[in-house]
Amino acid sequence: MSQKKLFLLDAFALIYRAHFAFSKNPRINSKGFNTGAILGFVNVIVEILTKEKPTHFGICFDSPGKTFRHDDFPEYKANRDAQPEEITASIPVIFQILEAMQIPALRLSGFEADDIAGTIAKKAQQAGIETYLLTTDKDYMQLVDQKIFMYKPNFLGKGYEVLGIPEVLAKWDIERVDQVIDMLGLMGDSVDNIPGIKGVGQKTAVILLKEYGTVENIVANAHLVKGKMGEKIAEFGAMGIKSKELATIDLHVPIAFNEDDLLYNGPDAEKLGAIFDELEFRTLKTKLLGNTSAAEIKQEKSPDTTKKSSKPNAAETGQMNMFDAQIAANDFSHETVAIENSSRKSFYTSTNNYQLIESDEEIKELISYLEVQSEFCFDTETTSLEAIEAKLVGLAICYTEGEAFYIPFPKDQEMAKTRINLFKELLSNDQITKIGQNIKYDILVLKNYNIEVKGPLFDTMLAHYLLYPDKRHNMDTLALDYLNYETIHIEELIGKKGVKQGNMADLAPSEIVNYACEDADITLQLKNKFAPWLEKCNQTKLFNEVETALVPVLATMERNGVRIDTDALHIYSKELIAESLEIQTKIFDIAGVEFNLSSPKQLGEVLFDTLKLDPKAKKTKTGQYATGEEILSEMAHEHEIAALIMDFRELQKLNSTYVEKMPNNVSKIDGKIHTSYNQAVAATGRLSSVNPNLQNIPIRTARGREIRKAFIASDDEHVLYAADYSQIELRIMAAFSQDQSMIDSFNKGLDIHSNTASKVFGVPLEEVTSEHRRKAKMVNFGLIYGISAFGLAQRLGISRTEAKEIVDNYFTQFHAVKTYMDKVINNARDQEYVETILGRRRYLPEINSRNQTQRGFAERNAINAPIQGSAADMIKVAMIRIHAWMKEENLKSRMILQVHDELVFDVYKPDLALIQSKIPEFMRQAIDFGVPMEVGTGVGKTWLEAH
Repeated sequence: MSQKKLFLLDAFALIYRAHFAFSKNPRINSKGFNTGAILGFVNVIVEILTKEKPTHFGICFDSPGKTFRHDDFPEYKANRDAQPEEITASIPVIFQILEAMQIPALRLSGFEADDIAGTIAKKAQQAGIETYLLTTDKDYMQLVDQKIFMYKPNFLGKGYEVLGIPEVLAKWDIERVDQVIDMLGLMGDSVDNIPGIKGVGQKTAVILLKEYGTVENIVANAHLVKGKMGEKIAEFGAMGIKSKELATIDLHVPIAFNEDDLLYNGPDAEKLGAIFDELEFRTLKTKLLGNTSAAEIKQEKSPDTTKKSSKPNAAETGQMNMFDAQIAANDFSHETVAIENSSRKSFYTSTNNYQLIESDEEIKELISYLEVQSEFCFDTETTSLEAIEAKLVGLAICYTEGEAFYIPFPKDQEMAKTRINLFKELLSNDQITKIGQNIKYDILVLKNYNIEVKGPLFDTMLAHYLLYPDKRHNMDTLALDYLNYETIHIEELIGKKGVKQGNMADLAPSEIVNYACEDADITLQLKNKFAPWLEKCNQTKLFNEVETALVPVLATMERNGVRIDTDALHIYSKELIAESLEIQTKIFDIAGVEFNLSSPKQLGEVLFDTLKLDPKAKKTKTGQYATGEEILSEMAHEHEIAALIMDFRELQKLNSTYVEKMPNNVSKIDGKIHTSYNQAVAATGRLSSVNPNLQNIPIRTARGREIRKAFIASDDEHVLYAADYSQIELRIMAAFSQDQSMIDSFNKGLDIHSNTASKVFGVPLEEVTSEHRRKAKMVNFGLIYGISAFGLAQRLGISRTEAKEIVDNYFTQFHAVKTYMDKVINNARDQEYVETILGRRRYLPEINSRNQTQRGFAERNAINAPIQGSAADMIKVAMIRIHAWMKEENLKSRMILQVHDELVFDVYKPDLALIQSKIPEFMRQAIDFGVPMEVGTGVGKTWLEAH
C-alpha cells in the first residue's frame, strides 16, 4: 500500500497572499464581485491535488474573535490592520467551495490555525501518516518532525520548498527543532506583535542558544552575559519567556482526529461546477472538472471589460510586476500563486558587458563615442550620502542596454579633479540628454568639482513618481517591478553599517565595477520603459517642463544653503527647557502626584483614574487610555491640565525635533544648512525636505515661529527676502468652481474670510466679528480638505447642529463650490483619478470601495488633490522662471528656501529693489487661473523678520 499523505493548509496565510497578489489588478467578475482571493486560494488547492496527489486533505482556519493568547497577552496581534473587505466577502464563498470539493474546513473557537494543524499533524504522525503543512508562516517550523514537513511557497523561484528536520536546523542555525520557539521568544515576531527581548536579533539569539540552550536558561544566566546584552536580558527576560509561550503552538487542541474524515475522494462535480460558473472561473473549471468549451476558455482569457476606467491598462503601464501580469491574463498554467516570478533575472543570470576603464586614453575614446549619442545614463559612486560633502569614487556610464563602463577616481582630490574634467565638456553639452535615477544628487556631487550638468534630463525616479505617485520609487524596487530584475544590493559591498555613510572609497575598482555599471544599465532600461508610458498618460509635458526642469533649480538652492545662528538656537533651547519645567510643575500640582509626562500609560491613569476627568474615556487596542492630541484638545477648554499637557508637548517637540537638532545639520564645509528637497515623496506634488525638514517647522504658534529667527542672511551685505502666496488654495478653488461670489471677493480685494462670514452668518460685512471670521476661516480651509460637519464641530468647539447649519449655509451661499465638489467626486469614481491644472494625476482606486472609511478618505482626496497639487504646480513653475531670470541677470542674490507656498531669498542689498519688483510678478503670473493671485512679501535680517 502506498504511503498515506496528508496536506494541511493554513487558510488565512494563503488567502491573504492571494489577495495581495491580485491587489494591483483586481479580478472583478461581471457582477462586480472581487474574486481574486478566492481564485488564488483555490488555484493553490488545485495545484496540490494535481501535483502531489495527497490521500488526505484539510484546511485549517483561525477562529473569529480572541484566542487564549489574547487572554494571556492583550497586545497579541494588536498591530494587525483590519481584515480587507474583499477577504471578508470571500470567506463564505471559500467555505462553500471547500464543501463542494469535499475538503474539511477545520476550525475551533479560541484556537488558531497553527494550533489545529499542529494537533492534527502530531496525531497523524502517530497514525503513520506523512503530513505536509502548507503555509508561509515561519512559526510552523517548530512542528517539523519525523513524518511532519513544512511545505513552504518559494518566493525566489518555482514551486515549493519542503523543509524537514535538517532544513529547519540549517535555516535557524540551531541544534534542535524545538529551539525554533526559543528563537521566536528571543527575537520576537513583529507580525504577531510578540515583543521578544529588546535588542536581540537572529545572530545574537543563535549565539545565546548555543551557549545556554533555552530562553529560560539564558534569562537565568543573564548575569554571565557580558555588557549591555546581559543588562537587556536581565531587564526584558520575563518578556522573552512570555514571548516564547505566545509563540508555542498548542498541540493539545480538543479537536477530534479521524483519518477517514480527512480522506480525499474528489469533488462534488455538479455542486462545484455551479459555484465556478457563478464566480466565472471557466478556465479553472476546465482544469479541474474538464467540462468547459474552448469558446468559454477564450472568453475568460480576454481582457476584463466589465469595469469602466479611462486609466491606462496596468499591464501596459507597468503598474504590475510580471507575476501580477500573469495573473491578470489568467495564466493558470503557472506552477503556483507566488509573489515572486520564477524567471527573475539578476547580474549573475544575465548576459552583460560591464567594463572597467582606468586609463585616460580609454576614457577619451569612450567620450568620443558618447559625444555622438543623443542620450546616455550616468551614475556617481561617492564617499558620502550628503552630496555637499561627497567626493567622487567613480563614475558609471551606459548608452546602450546591457553595456556599461565604470571609471574609478583617485583618492587624491587634485588627480580626481583632473580626471573628471575630461568629462566636463560632455556633461555640459546641452544637446545630449542625461539620464539618471535621482539625478539631482549626481548633479550636486559634480558641482563640488565645478562641473555643471546641462541639457535635457530624464530622471527615472521622477518619471515613476508621475506615473504612480503613491508607490515606492527606489531603483531596486523599480527593477523588480518593471524589469523582473534583482539588483546587486549595496550591502553586499559595504555592509549594513557602510550603507548609512554610503562610503565606497575603501573598495577596489574591481569590487565596484559590476554594482556601478548595473545601476547605470538598469536606469537606462527603466528610462526606456517609462518614457512611452509618460506619453500615453499625457504626463510628458509636465515631466519635461516642470519636474525635470525643477531639478537644477533645487540642486542650486541646496548648494546655496542657508546660514543659521546656532547661538540663538542654544539660547532658545534653554528658554524652552525652562518653560517646560515650569509647566511640568503646574501639571504635577494639579494632578497631586509626580509622574512621567512622556508615558501615555501613566498620563492616562492620572487623567482618568486619579482625576476622573472623563468616565467614558477611550482606550487603545492595548487597553491603555488614549491620550493623543485630539483627546486632549477636546478636554482643554474644560480642564486646565489638558491644556498644560498640550503646551508641555509642544515645548518638548520644538526643542527635541528642531532647536536641539538643527545645529547638527550645519555643514563643516561652509557653516550653512543644506536642506535636501524631495520631489518624489508627497503624492500631491508638493515638495518635502529633510536635514532639516523645513516644511514641518511649526508656524501657527509664536513659539514655533521663533525658530525662524535662527535663519539669517549670509553676511552684512545681504538681507533675507520672503515672498508668500496669499490664500492660494482658496483662489484656486474659486477658479475651479467658478463660484462668482468667491471670484468677486478676490477681484475686489475683499478679505475672503470676512466676506464668507458675512454671507454664512447673514450679517453686514462691517458687523462681522473676529469670532465670525475665525469660524468662516475654518470653513473656508476645512472644506478644501473635505472636512465634515462633525469635524468642523470638533475644531471650532461647537455643537454638531451648529456646525451642520454653518456648512449648509455655506453651500447655499457658495452653491457653485458644492456643485464643483460633487462633480469632482463623480468624475473620480468613473476614472479613479483626479488631475491638477497641469495634468498631474492622483490615483484613487479606493473611491469605489464598499468600505465607507476608505471611500470617504478617497473622496476627500479627490476634492483636495487637484487644488493642493495645482498650488504645487504653480510655485514650481514660478521657481523655474525665477531661477532662469536670476541666472540671466547674473545676480549675486540667491533663492535659498522653499516652504509650502513661500520662497525665501538671500538678497545682495544692491539687488533688493529689482528683486522686490520682479519676484512677486513671476509668482503671480506663473499660471493663469483667471483669478488674481496675491503675494505677500517682507525683508529682514532673519527669516522671522522677513516673513
